[in-house]
Amino acid sequence: MRRVAVSFGALSIRHKLLALGLLPLLLALPALAVILIVWGDSALDALLITKVRSDLAVAHGYFDRVQAEVGASTLAVAQSAGLVDAVQRDDAAALARLMTLAKEHHALEFLELLPASALAAHASEHGAGEGLAQVALLENAQFERIAPSLMGRVTVPLLPTRNAAPSERAVEDRALVMVAQAPVRALDGRVIGLLRGGVLLNRNLAFIDHINEIVYPRGALPFGSEGTATLLLEDVRISTNVRLFGTGSQRAIGTRASQAVRDAVLGRGDTWLDRAFVVDDWYVSAYEPLTSAAGRRIGMLYVGFLERPFQQVKLGVLLGTGAVMLVLMALAMMLALAWARRIFTPLERMTQTMHAVEAGDFSARTGVGGGDELGRLASHLDRLLDAIDGSTQALRRSHDDLDRKVVERTRELQSAQAQLIKSEKLAAIGQLTAGIAHEINNPIAVIQGNLDLMRETLGRKARPVQTELRLIDEQVERMRLIVTRLLQYARPGEYAGYVETVDTAQAIADSLVLVQHLLAHARVEVVRDLNATRPALINRQELQQVLINGLINAIQAMPEGGTLALSSRDHGDAQIEIGIADTGPGFGADAESECFRPFMTTKKEGTGLGLWISRGLVERYGGELRATNRTDGAGGALLTLVLPAETQASGPPSAA
Repeated sequence: MRRVAVSFGALSIRHKLLALGLLPLLLALPALAVILIVWGDSALDALLITKVRSDLAVAHGYFDRVQAEVGASTLAVAQSAGLVDAVQRDDAAALARLMTLAKEHHALEFLELLPASALAAHASEHGAGEGLAQVALLENAQFERIAPSLMGRVTVPLLPTRNAAPSERAVEDRALVMVAQAPVRALDGRVIGLLRGGVLLNRNLAFIDHINEIVYPRGALPFGSEGTATLLLEDVRISTNVRLFGTGSQRAIGTRASQAVRDAVLGRGDTWLDRAFVVDDWYVSAYEPLTSAAGRRIGMLYVGFLERPFQQVKLGVLLGTGAVMLVLMALAMMLALAWARRIFTPLERMTQTMHAVEAGDFSARTGVGGGDELGRLASHLDRLLDAIDGSTQALRRSHDDLDRKVVERTRELQSAQAQLIKSEKLAAIGQLTAGIAHEINNPIAVIQGNLDLMRETLGRKARPVQTELRLIDEQVERMRLIVTRLLQYARPGEYAGYVETVDTAQAIADSLVLVQHLLAHARVEVVRDLNATRPALINRQELQQVLINGLINAIQAMPEGGTLALSSRDHGDAQIEIGIADTGPGFGADAESECFRPFMTTKKEGTGLGLWISRGLVERYGGELRATNRTDGAGGALLTLVLPAETQASGPPSAA
């Protein structure tokens, strides 16, 4: 770094100006382009993932709705009077006719009536309640017994699929169904049968096309991207509108999901929200597991859309951004070089003139004129050199006298400046607190008025919330006291607090309750040595304010924990002394002497007003507040309050 600084300092002003003009262009614009590229890429990816997540939620919602409809339809058929009557009469022809009509009316693909004895076994197997549909995986023979007419849709030949997990199987002959059960009850409540109904999901193209139409209606995706939806039995696509290898007509039924998706969704039960290879292209994909009533993951629900159009748009935007940046850099460099030439000559002439004057040639001048700033600066330099040459002797004669006057005036100015700063700070504090108090008083009055109106309107009905109303009253009163404290700082003569006898031990205990959360968080141990026997003569609220401020300062001085020592004792015949000591780093040399100055603070988030306000409150009642470092060898700071105490012959003094 030193070698680079020396080399740059040795350059001429021409080269420095060129470097200062061109380096930001050569560094800032490429850096901005990289930032835009990286941010744009990550932002678009996040938007695509958010989009496919919402698409999956829509598809899941429709899937759940169909499940509910299957369950409701099965329950409705089981509760129909005609079915109950046919079962009780054991009329096979009537049952067959009713089953056919029920499937057509309720859009069920299969209905099976089982004896009542099958109810317990079926409930333990499927784990679903009455009228609740579940996704189930049925073996080929089992489904053939239930719905032989649908067997043509069950068998799915497996097609070789890129990135799929290795498999020895050539065909998938199991059935993925959405099935519900409902007991058939006689009029006396007896279970006389078990009705099981549902739909087959294998090659259910109407169902999957409807999902796709709901999730991706026409025009829903920009840039020519295409949305797809799929149902998978384990990792085999049994119902999909993904086209096979770009044929545009043949569906990719029998292809399989990639091994990465299978391991994440079926293996770990995760929801896949990422890009995935689907058949022959990359899609922004969302997969979620389909689980049976027993909790086994038996399939997947998929939605997604082509990633390629978005990647092409992203690439075009990035290339366009890069081209614009390059053009801007070239134009900026040309302008920088052109304008730099206009700066070189006046600056170099001024530099040569200054070197000549330094060498003793007081007649040297730039001789440069012009209407721009540099020309006016060169002319002004010439006039200054003329004035300097004529006034040098006069300045030397008055030098000694001026030095003496400067020293005297400096002392007076420093004193006046310190007093002025203090007055301005006090005036600013007064204006600020008076303004805050005025703005808070109005909503306090509105809250209190509406609270009284509420209590009067409700009357006896307000008794159940009497505790809450009382808490609101207390908090309103607390806000009013805070406003009063603020006004005391703005107009202390008008708002002096009333004096009462205060038990200092109780005041310390109440203050500790209010800072208990800070003590617990900082792991600070509290040690008490309270020996004062007389009550203090001060306003209770203002004493508590001073104590809380001192406790908070002490706790914040011990962020890693420590000991907070609280003490009180009788001091003389008419005073009480309260001590707040910590084991923190203590005051610095300057902080100990200036800690009561307004706005003086060593904390990053402090206002510097706490100790200054506390001293004003204590002195108002004839007390004293001191801050020193501890001298008992424990380290840390000590805040000492000296308060007037009640004696047998004295009464409460009035607040100053």
